Amino acid sequence: MQRKKLFNIEGNDEIINRRMIGGNVTNLFNLNNVKYQWANKVYRLMMENFWIPEKVSLFDDKRAYEELTASEKRAYDGILSFLVFLDSIQTNNLPNISEYITAPEVNLILAIQTYQEAVHSQSYAYIIESIIPAAKRAEIYDKWREDKILLERNKYIAEIYQNFIDNKSDINFARVLIANYLLEGVYFYNGFNFFYNLAARSLMIGTADEIKYINRDELTHCVIFANMIREIMKENSGFFNQDEIYTMFDKAVEQEIAWSNHIIGGNIIGITEKTIEEYTKFIANKRLKDIGLQPRYEGYDTNPYKQLEKVADTNGEGNVKGNFFEANVSSYNQSTAVEGWDEI
Repeated sequence: MQRKKLFNIEGNDEIINRRMIGGNVTNLFNLNNVKYQWANKVYRLMMENFWIPEKVSLFDDKRAYEELTASEKRAYDGILSFLVFLDSIQTNNLPNISEYITAPEVNLILAIQTYQEAVHSQSYAYIIESIIPAAKRAEIYDKWREDKILLERNKYIAEIYQNFIDNKSDINFARVLIANYLLEGVYFYNGFNFFYNLAARSLMIGTADEIKYINRDELTHCVIFANMIREIMKENSGFFNQDEIYTMFDKAVEQEIAWSNHIIGGNIIGITEKTIEEYTKFIANKRLKDIGLQPRYEGYDTNPYKQLEKVADTNGEGNVKGNFFEANVSSYNQSTAVEGWDEI
């Protein structure tokens, strides 16, 4: 892989010459002349999706947290720990990816994604400070040190990212793009569903509202990387190894199921080992189809948490315009509550 120049005097910005990777552009943002029109739409959506974590009230959640069962507290704390890792590593690694993308309109939305990942980290800090007792807060950030299953999950994705930093080959870059897509598209969602499950039982409603904002952003990020991967497949035949993609999906699904059973399964009302497997394979099939590949897991085409869609509805009217489970992307505008959806 060849890192693009900061300013390429020899560059040619004509659309006919534009490529997702390996292009020869000046690297200037001429947004009146773009090849990838989907990036323009995503850019405007992301610009509308501005929110501030502290605008969501967590006052009632502090009391509700004390009323959770020991299993619910363990899951709440453990999922927060994993989410902190996911968005931390994304904030740090996205610029490494953008350095090799030669479509300025895509570089622009990757920059916004990096900002959004930083806001997510701020959100988790706000949740931890507002709800978790002071004596336990350090445990959230350091849980990977003593939880072997969490450590293995963190290491798997981090090592793929680090391998590209250390050896910038085409193979390693292809793996980074798929790993990023898996992180955004598979790794978050059993954890998100846990918070929606609590909210459906009138528990930790403020936390669920905070998660809704994060969830919408992450779905947008799925759209970004699904489109990037499809464009590279079209422009660079053989760049991705299909067998490798399926192997990485298998590993991600295996780890997501193992982690979710470890931290959630069997001890939370409405979530079982069976529903965790069904949901993880359902969402993985969806992500595969979104990049033009055949589903991997036969028979897993139904969402076992369909009832949670009403909880995930932002306008509170039972009309889910932005479907978390199907990854339809919508815009929102934050005021003092979550409101204002317009699907694109």
